[in-house]
Amino acid sequence: MELFYFMVFGALGAVVAALELSKNSKDRINTSPAFNSFKNNYLVVYSLMMAGDWLQGPYVYYLYSTYGFGKGEIGQLFIAGFGSSMLFGTIVGSLADKQGRRRACVTYCITYILSCITKHSPQYKILMIGRVLGGIATSLLFSAFESWLVAEHNKRGFEQQWLSLTFSKAIFLGNGLVAILSGLFGNLLVDSLSLGPVAPFDAAACFLAIGMAIILSSWTENFGDSSENKDLLTQFRGAAVAIASDEKIAVLGAIQSLFEGSMYTFVFLWTPALSPNDEEIPHGFIFATFMLASMLGSSLASRLMARSSPRVESYMQIVFVISSASLLLPIITNLLVPPSKEKGGSISFAGCLQLLGFCTFEACVGIFWPSIMKMRSQYIPEEARSTIMNFFRIPLNIFVCIVLYNVCYKLFYNSFI
Repeated sequence: MELFYFMVFGALGAVVAALELSKNSKDRINTSPAFNSFKNNYLVVYSLMMAGDWLQGPYVYYLYSTYGFGKGEIGQLFIAGFGSSMLFGTIVGSLADKQGRRRACVTYCITYILSCITKHSPQYKILMIGRVLGGIATSLLFSAFESWLVAEHNKRGFEQQWLSLTFSKAIFLGNGLVAILSGLFGNLLVDSLSLGPVAPFDAAACFLAIGMAIILSSWTENFGDSSENKDLLTQFRGAAVAIASDEKIAVLGAIQSLFEGSMYTFVFLWTPALSPNDEEIPHGFIFATFMLASMLGSSLASRLMARSSPRVESYMQIVFVISSASLLLPIITNLLVPPSKEKGGSISFAGCLQLLGFCTFEACVGIFWPSIMKMRSQYIPEEARSTIMNFFRIPLNIFVCIVLYNVCYKLFYNSFI
């Protein structure tokens, strides 16, 4: 079965390369040198920010376990991260609109660097502080940078369609190529160089510091509604009114929360789905395969958004249907293919089918991100962009906390009963 993994990875790589090399004039957007310079600057910063995030992900649980914490305590730490993102997300979003998006991006770097530093301590309280800081940083990552980009893009007078090019490239690089390279680099630090599980967090802090230096030296400040001296409560009320009064904004928020909720659920459950009987699967290689599938999706999205037809709202309906079908595969395969009762071994035939379906879902994720970014740039009002975007993350974080509690927390404690 080992050959199967290489075949899937190779096939996805070949398709991605073919898509990128076969782009013609209809698939490309003609831009100006000034925009290309602006876009490339943002892509460098965004890639560094995502590298700082991706480097940490695979080693958080492993680091906590090396410090001797049990599964229940680790579950509490994970829930604290998503809980802090839910509680503080709207606050930091409003502060970004009021105090400046550039300043919020710098705050993200500082907050995440501090979170990385806490990983050097084996003390539970210090690690809990780090998780809270990480949750705050996550809220800024998924709101402040996009808000700054959209406002700065419009302020400089670039064409609206060019935004889709920046969005698709950001996902192609930051959520695809950088994720793969970060996984390989983290593996090099921990396994090949034997620097220990905290090494990826130190590397992440370095990348974040480099990105912060670029922001401070080359980005200008922009704000939301800075004409009035509004307090946070007034900003919250204005964002809530905007969502309640505009059906498109409310539906957009529901779409984002539901899709991202399914995405995080997938992150928690793909491992037990592929190895229900403790089959030996190459987690790192499969993760890299998923990221390659996401790159495929973002490459398709760049082609779709470069054309006036079909509209984003039209093709995204198809994407949601395909995503739902791909996540139904574990249920279908369990019904059609009798599950094996033997422990260990290589991935089963049902697991192979599910892996193909999961790659399809990741390709849909690659299409989703730049497409939802484009829709947010069209429908969310500029004066409260960061606030509204973090409002969207409240139901998402509630959903994730519930799933994490039921999937992980109870199982962790049941193992001690």
